[in-house]
Amino acid sequence: MADTKDWTWTLERVCPECGFDAGGVPADGIAGLVLELTRPWPQVLQRSSVRERPAPEVWSELEYAAHVRDVCPVFDGRVRQLLVEDPAEFENWDQDQAAVDGRYDEQDPAQVSGELVAAAAAVSAQFAQVPDGAWSRRGIRSNGSHFTVLTLGQYMLHDLAHHLHDVRA
Repeated sequence: MADTKDWTWTLERVCPECGFDAGGVPADGIAGLVLELTRPWPQVLQRSSVRERPAPEVWSELEYAAHVRDVCPVFDGRVRQLLVEDPAEFENWDQDQAAVDGRYDEQDPAQVSGELVAAAAAVSAQFAQVPDGAWSRRGIRSNGSHFTVLTLGQYMLHDLAHHLHDVRA
C-alpha cells in the first residue's frame, strides 16, 4: 500500500493544530530537534493512562510512542538512501498497517521507551552527518511527494512535534 498520509503542506505553513513551523527549521537544526522532540517520551510512557485511547479512532499514548519509535528508522533509512541515490524512490510504508502488524497497543511501554530513545539518537546522528552539499539531494515517495534531504528532515520533525501535541507532552 502506498504512503497516503500527505502532510507535506506543513513544509509550507505552520501546522494549525500543533503550531510547529517545519519549513522554518534550517538544516543544522534538524539533528538537535530530533532529540528535543523525542526527549519527553520516556515520561509519557510512564503515565498510568498510557494504554487508554481517548476515543476509539484515536491512538493511545503507547501507540503514538511506538509509531514515533518506528518513524525514526524509516526516516533514517530514507536519508541514507538519499545520500546514495539521486533521485531516490522510497519504498512504501503504511503507518497504520505497521501499527496493526506491530500490535502497538500490546507492547511494553518500558521497552518502547528504550527503543524510541535509541532510534531517535540514530536518526539524529544520521542528520548530523549529512554533508553540506547533500541537503538538496532529491527523493520521491510512492504517492508522488517530492523531498530533499532538508525537507525530509523537516517533514519528520513535524511528525515528532505533532505527536507530542497529540499526547499533550
